[in-house]
Amino acid sequence: MKRFLYLLLFLPLYTFSQPQSIRQQVIKIASGIKAQVGVSAMIVETGDTVNYHAGDKFPMQSVYKLPIAIAVLHQVELGRLSLNQRIKVSPAEIIPVGVSPIRDHYPHGVTLSILELLRYNISDSDGSACDVLIRILGGCQKINQYIHGVGIRDIAISTTEMVQVSDDWVQYRNWVKPEAMLLLLKKFYAGLLLNRSHNELLLNLMIKSGPGAKRLKGMLPAQAVVAHKPGSSGTHYGLTRATNDVGIVTLPNNKHLLIAIFIADTYADTEEREGVIAQITKTAWDTWGK
Repeated sequence: MKRFLYLLLFLPLYTFSQPQSIRQQVIKIASGIKAQVGVSAMIVETGDTVNYHAGDKFPMQSVYKLPIAIAVLHQVELGRLSLNQRIKVSPAEIIPVGVSPIRDHYPHGVTLSILELLRYNISDSDGSACDVLIRILGGCQKINQYIHGVGIRDIAISTTEMVQVSDDWVQYRNWVKPEAMLLLLKKFYAGLLLNRSHNELLLNLMIKSGPGAKRLKGMLPAQAVVAHKPGSSGTHYGLTRATNDVGIVTLPNNKHLLIAIFIADTYADTEEREGVIAQITKTAWDTWGK
């Protein structure tokens, strides 16, 4: 009898955290593309969770700009950096290919505030801004130490954008498990990593993100509030190694969806890859937003 009561006590926790209906839908959507797909999602207010290959490693691409931004703001809070501090961006730091409005506007270099660099890094996904932020933080190892130190272990920030854009294989050195990215989003949204003003600053930069509009936001109403950070690799010989989006979605019932979706190593076209991310997000919206 005691054993039965013990099992009864813990059974609801499992069904509560892994709703079978949404998990079945996620599996169906993810199985429809020939790719490695990883999903980790949770409702902040209830703890409802769904995972799919959430313990596998995926290349982050520009998703890693989110933990880098958090690390910068942490240094601001420690008084070691200032948002108004001016930083010189030399021509040698400007990435030759890939996304970089800084390169497009200031090919010979420029001096920008840390706040401006954060905006370029998050809202525009600028690889040059990212590398400058890595530099002022003391390098990738320092960022890793900070992120691991706050309890996010299954993540590796190993290279700059400059190194990454020159070799398609390097991106696998900047990896994360979806469940670890979800934990980062959870700690960030709960205010466990930054103070309120810096949390709001970063959320607003994520809401204004231009790239990846057809991913998490792709099938949601136009007025949906989505704070997100996408990441994308190039496509070489038809193979796309990374199509990702992670973020925080405000649902119609005012609950908040934390979600991380990664698609790796596929010959599927852009529409199909982004469509999978959009469909999974819409499924979570419909299931948990009522």
